[in-house]
Amino acid sequence: MLAVIETHPIQYHAPVYRALQTSHGVPVTAIYASDFSVAGYRDREFGATFRWDTDLLSGYGAEFLSRVAEGGAPDADAATTDGLRAALRRIAPDAVLVTGYSPAFHRSAWFEAWRTGRPVLFRGEASDLARSRTWLRDRVRRFGLGIAYRSCARVLYIGAQARSHYEALGVPAERLVFSPYCVDVTPFVVGEDARTRLRASTRATLGIDDDRLVWLYSGKLSARKGVDLIVRAVRELPEPLRARVTLLFLGDGGERDALAALAAAAPSVPALFVGFKNQRELSAYYHAADLLLLPSRHSETWGLVVNEALHHGVPCVVSDQVGCAADLVVAGVTGAVARADSVSDLARAAASVCGLAGRPATRDACRRHVASYSVDTAAAGIADAYRSITGPNRVARSA
Repeated sequence: MLAVIETHPIQYHAPVYRALQTSHGVPVTAIYASDFSVAGYRDREFGATFRWDTDLLSGYGAEFLSRVAEGGAPDADAATTDGLRAALRRIAPDAVLVTGYSPAFHRSAWFEAWRTGRPVLFRGEASDLARSRTWLRDRVRRFGLGIAYRSCARVLYIGAQARSHYEALGVPAERLVFSPYCVDVTPFVVGEDARTRLRASTRATLGIDDDRLVWLYSGKLSARKGVDLIVRAVRELPEPLRARVTLLFLGDGGERDALAALAAAAPSVPALFVGFKNQRELSAYYHAADLLLLPSRHSETWGLVVNEALHHGVPCVVSDQVGCAADLVVAGVTGAVARADSVSDLARAAASVCGLAGRPATRDACRRHVASYSVDTAAAGIADAYRSITGPNRVARSA
């Protein structure tokens, strides 16, 4: 049996654990610090209170170290490993999967996993894309992470950036296993039939004419995500193209008011703000869009909204600080990459992708390219790593 340690049920991870058990025959018990994501919580960066509208608990085992209704951790920063040692002793797994090193919960969980003496697997959002660090801080970080990674029996990399990071810190190739970052498409309505049905109705509801080019941003409205750059980039477009663009902001956050004011300032840029939408509400907006933009300035270790957009056939423009750029964004095929914090380069990249937008061939290319970054492929990678250290036929801990 594989034990997974997480702060809370995560909508992008739970489907992988379900597939790992139901499709790949590896029994899974997830040990969660809290149930706040299923009970309901306030996301500070989103500025919204919600709970996910998808099934996060069926198809695999789950235990909670605390529950919100009983005074448990209300968010990831408050999560603790109290009770984890006893839970691991009781479950007695064949191996333990840890999923990060920040916040502090993950570092403590990693230590508790290591001290059991059982093999440890690591699968997290690792990369070297971040704010610039001092020489000393970078050296300390690299030294500490190098030791931690080398203590793992297998390290699962979610994409090219992660693999480069692990290799640079000395993880040998034979310990690296591909388990791509992915989204569960079950809550979505994808394909050409869905696009035909939802695109016109959603645009009509939003008051967007058929001939408009809709640039979509989906996520937290924060400065680190570079949302202001999108408005500024529209103003740098050639006039015939600029006059056709409408911005659609899907999400919420602290920058919303400033962003609305920026769009309203002369020369104004048409911008719609529809607020936070849960998983099952997203497809209508993706089908209404012509391209997705994710111009993050820093700390974007992957960017799962890119996966979501590509599954809907929507090409993407991302900054070079977005972790999935090397994996998912193929210039002239699925989108373009712009220099981070460069308005002019973002405008150039977006203008180039506008030429791809609306073509059936582009939508098909987007869907085909992201298809290998699937829940099943991610689960298969974890299953391969698990069996390589516990035996090819191992499904439960022997007596």
